[in-house]
Amino acid sequence: MKIAVTFDGNDSVFQHFGHTEQFKIYEVEDNKIISEKILSSDGSGHSALAELLAKENIDKIICGGIGGCAISALSDAGIEIFAGISGNTNEAVQNLLNGTLVQNSSATCNHHHEHHHGENHSCGHNCH
Repeated sequence: MKIAVTFDGNDSVFQHFGHTEQFKIYEVEDNKIISEKILSSDGSGHSALAELLAKENIDKIICGGIGGCAISALSDAGIEIFAGISGNTNEAVQNLLNGTLVQNSSATCNHHHEHHHGENHSCGHNCH
């Protein structure tokens, strides 16, 4: 099994899936981490990130906030999503393996019209 975590470069879960520049990829066998690597996102847009993770044969993603387009693209790729996670990446993966990872259901962006995350980005209907 392969688990990807949005990564801020400081061993913390990056808090916005669509803006992550790196993923920390964990390979797991027999419920134990056997390897880790850093993967550059190299893409723009939620669909490109989902495609990148699908090409890496990722089974599960751990992230902070995530919008509807990203959820749809990841689901279409067969990747299970664990959203609303913060803190240390290694601890998050270990909690997932232990069955104790607690998701925050308010981590999904569902405010399409008035709220924007920054210049030229919103969680609106413009999936790309």
